[in-house]
Amino acid sequence: MKEKLKLGSLTLSELLQKAEGDETVGKMKVLSVLESLPGLGKVKARRLMDTVGISESRRLQGLGAKQRADLLKATAR
Repeated sequence: MKEKLKLGSLTLSELLQKAEGDETVGKMKVLSVLESLPGLGKVKARRLMDTVGISESRRLQGLGAKQRADLLKATAR
């Protein structure tokens, strides 16, 4: 999944939708997912998570609706 994100064949919003139904995807850490997005490295991903208010140990399944919306808004450039 992270490789598909890196290549651009999968978007963050599609991955978040999959996380709701697929337990394996839901258990992925948000930080590792963000780091695999094109243009976001380790530092920018951590800064983004701090801005949105997401703990570094948070998994995709545990994100609230507001956190998901904030992440999508911040990464949609």
